[in-house]
Amino acid sequence: MMEELALRMYFFVPYNISPIQQAIQSGHAALEYARLYGNTKLFKDFVEKHKTWIILNGGTTNNDIDVRRGSLQLTWDSIRTFNNEEGYVRNNPSGMIKASYFSEPDLNDAMTAFCFICDERVWNYKDYPEFVDYMINVIECDTKHYLANYDFISIKTKSKEELQQMYPEQYNIWLKNIGGESNLFLRELLKGKKLA
Repeated sequence: MMEELALRMYFFVPYNISPIQQAIQSGHAALEYARLYGNTKLFKDFVEKHKTWIILNGGTTNNDIDVRRGSLQLTWDSIRTFNNEEGYVRNNPSGMIKASYFSEPDLNDAMTAFCFICDERVWNYKDYPEFVDYMINVIECDTKHYLANYDFISIKTKSKEELQQMYPEQYNIWLKNIGGESNLFLRELLKGKKLA
């Protein structure tokens, strides 16, 4: 039987509200998530077994398209775009990222938090390394593999896109190991983000 994956709920909140307000706004977004996805296995597993929240600095909030959208809205837009391109277009609702947001009426209906649940393949780089590190592991573990004579330094200097083109079969195996396109998107989304 496969070991159960750890789950976390990630939140993005504006930088310029107090820590207690960041937590409260996260709670509002979590309740929206429960309203929308409370009957899903993912949500039930998270609530019953995991319960870990990570609140991240989402930057600015500004809903006014005519002025300039805030970074919180832009990040939210990237999730919506991913869902439209990866989920709806490919008719693959299981590949969609379930996410919810909250807009605070007392702050001119500004978006103050959004959240999603993801499994450890998104943040656990030790057990689910980046593709370049995965390729190095493949080479080290299989000395008879046709890549065994490949220069490690050369692999380290290649971009993920270059490696993907060079080794499409290994890339597809790696992508499946990390949970597919949605987890890859979330890995990139969370990279470099700081706690609120």
